[in-house]
Amino acid sequence: MTGIGMAHALQGHTDPTKSTLIKKLMRGVKRVHGVTPRQAQPILHADLQQMFERTVGLTQTRDRALLMLGFSCAFRRSEVVSLNVEDLSFTEAGLTVRLRRSKNDQYGKTRLIGVPHGTGDACTVLAVRAWLYASGIRSGPLFRRLLKSKRSGARLSDQSVSLIIKRYAVAVGLPVDRISGHSLRAGFVTSAVRAGASLVSIQRQTGHASLDMLARYIRELDPFILNAHDHLR
Repeated sequence: MTGIGMAHALQGHTDPTKSTLIKKLMRGVKRVHGVTPRQAQPILHADLQQMFERTVGLTQTRDRALLMLGFSCAFRRSEVVSLNVEDLSFTEAGLTVRLRRSKNDQYGKTRLIGVPHGTGDACTVLAVRAWLYASGIRSGPLFRRLLKSKRSGARLSDQSVSLIIKRYAVAVGLPVDRISGHSLRAGFVTSAVRAGASLVSIQRQTGHASLDMLARYIRELDPFILNAHDHLR
C-alpha cells in the first residue's frame, strides 16, 4: 500500500489507498487473517557463548566476530554487513563503531556505538581484533566472503548473515524455523533487560526512535519482561 500510494503521489495523482473503501477492505483483511507479527527467536548472551566454545579456522574466526559484534551493537543484519574497517576505532575502554546509515537514519547522520571489553572468550573487542589479524584486512568491507584459497572476497550480503546465524543456532539446539537475521538484535535487548540494564542505556545501543517503541518491542519479545506484577511481590 505504501508503494502504491507513493507511486501515485509522485505522478501527481490522488493516493487511492486513503479511500474509505480501501480502509474498510484492509480492516476486513485484518479481522480475517489477524495481525500477529512473527517474532524472531532471541539469541541470548549465553547462547552466543555456547556457539564459540572453540574457534578453529578463518571462517569461524570471521563468524565469531560477526555474531558477537552484531549482538553487542544490537545490529540488524543490513547494518553489520555495511561496516567498513574505517568505521572501527579501538580504545582503552573497548571498541567504538560508527554506523553511517540504518533503518532509522536514512540520511546518514551516523551513530556512534560503544562496545566495552568483555571477559575472556566473551570479549567482542578481542573477537574483532582476531578477525582483522587473521584475515589481513586493513581497509574496506569488514565482513567478507572467503574464497577457496582462504583469501577474502566481496562484502557479505544480508542473506549471508541470516544463513550464518541459522547455522550456528542449529548447532546449539535453537529452533531454526524461528531464527532470523533479527535474532541477534532481539537477543541483545532480552539479555540486557534481564541483566537489569536501563531502557535509556539499551536505547542508546539499539538506536530505537523512542523509549515507547523500545518498550513495545521488549513486550513483544517477552511478555514477562517489564511486567506490572514484578511490583506486586
